[in-house]
Amino acid sequence: MEYDLAIDGAPETVPAGTALLLLHPSIGETDRVDTDFLSADTDRFLVISTRTTAREVEQKLEYYEVDESRAVILDTLSIERGYSRRSAPNIHYAAGPDDVEGIVEDVASFLESTEGRRRITFDSLSELAYYGDEAAALEAAERLIELVREHDAVCLFHLSSEVHDDETVATFADLFDGTVTLDDDGNVSYEATE
Repeated sequence: MEYDLAIDGAPETVPAGTALLLLHPSIGETDRVDTDFLSADTDRFLVISTRTTAREVEQKLEYYEVDESRAVILDTLSIERGYSRRSAPNIHYAAGPDDVEGIVEDVASFLESTEGRRRITFDSLSELAYYGDEAAALEAAERLIELVREHDAVCLFHLSSEVHDDETVATFADLFDGTVTLDDDGNVSYEATE
């Protein structure tokens, strides 16, 4: 099975099981890349957010006219910050942005309970590293990529190029099949992992 990618400068399609890293500046406009990725040939998608709440994710999807009926949102911030949680079948909660076990369990549950073309975005590994540490973020990425490959899904995980040193960025990038780079001017480039 092939997935349309809908990312400028990247291959038109990628095989099921492909894991991509979105490398961006701290204030980069990632929403456009993210929502283009989620909009293409998708039956169901999961948005994991360690940076914004479920309500903010819903607003982003609505603004970019992404079909919310296909969405499941994993909110890792609301419990951590003491916000009230909205009960909805498509909104799940983790204990915090560093709750690796909770995040991995929710992704596994999503992939096991859905069929067809599934996409996952994770915004962002940098936030997970901030709340936990880089080792936890690397472990989460490795485990989630394995689930994506096992279930023939595709994923796009965010990492800020400005908050990690070059060696750390390279370590993360090596886990993925390719890196989508968004620069300060909003230009997008793609590099396959060798």
